[in-house]
Amino acid sequence: MVGRVSGGAAPRSAISGVLPLIAKRIGSALVTLLLVSAVVFTISGLLPGDAAQETLGQSATPEQVAALRHEMGLDRPALTRYVDWLGGMAQGDPGRSLVANMPVREVISARLPNSLMLAGFTALVSVPLALAIGIASAINRGGRLDRTLNVLTLSAVAVPEFLVATLGVLVFSVKLLWLPSIALVSEDASLWDTLRSCALPVLSLSVVVIAQMARMTRAAVADQLDRPYVEMARLKGVPFRRVVLFHVMPNAVGPIVNAVALSLSYLLGGAIIVETIFNFPGLASLMVNAVTSRDMPLLQACAMIFCAIYLTLVLVADVVAILANPRLRAQ
Repeated sequence: MVGRVSGGAAPRSAISGVLPLIAKRIGSALVTLLLVSAVVFTISGLLPGDAAQETLGQSATPEQVAALRHEMGLDRPALTRYVDWLGGMAQGDPGRSLVANMPVREVISARLPNSLMLAGFTALVSVPLALAIGIASAINRGGRLDRTLNVLTLSAVAVPEFLVATLGVLVFSVKLLWLPSIALVSEDASLWDTLRSCALPVLSLSVVVIAQMARMTRAAVADQLDRPYVEMARLKGVPFRRVVLFHVMPNAVGPIVNAVALSLSYLLGGAIIVETIFNFPGLASLMVNAVTSRDMPLLQACAMIFCAIYLTLVLVADVVAILANPRLRAQ
């Protein structure tokens, strides 16, 4: 009876020790998001020109620009506009687009599913390939396969997304005529047409993500292979394949999930470049258009969504690292 109580107390104690640390990470993420909101609002306000001038054009008189600025609320103090905007964001209302003259939420809702689809396709391609490359490289450390994969992944990490996209267009669109150079995504398109339209954007995003994820996966598996329990299992005559499958991989799950989450966060920066090059109707290209038209409410909402997604992925990586490594629970 005593054994049962003490056995159940250990997991409860472990959970009670982990929850405050996870809550601390979540609190830090929320504070970071608040600071990012101030930075985003300040930087967007420093951009030259505004939506009133862009809407009326260069031929507008100062009186016309001033009247439109007053109508759009751009002449109010910056702090007042920031507080109102932050309160609206907290309630799920990012305001009204100054250019489209419609709620920002409706503008974003038309583009966000496309970006999520692109990210989903990229993750579907990148994660299995990266895990296979990383695990194969770690198992064959020092061998010819490991050296070859290391050279390829290191070279891929150094190649920027816009160069991969340009080469993909030259090879698959101009030379071979296999894939379209512009991603035309619509609700009426068939699955095959959607896959063809997303092929080059997914390829451009996947190259760097696969390389980064594979290198991080290799490091995680190689670290487990250097642990004493692996050497002990080998000395007992356990086959290497069984050691990897039943001992190394379960212990490497936490670091691998951490690597996947961090690698997928890199998609956010690449998506801005790739969506612009292929004219993909996603959230990143919408943010670029908002910068061009000085549509501040739309720009700020898009930037906050990207920051929130990035912080969420980093938070997931931190939580997984905490759950997988008992030593971090004491920090």
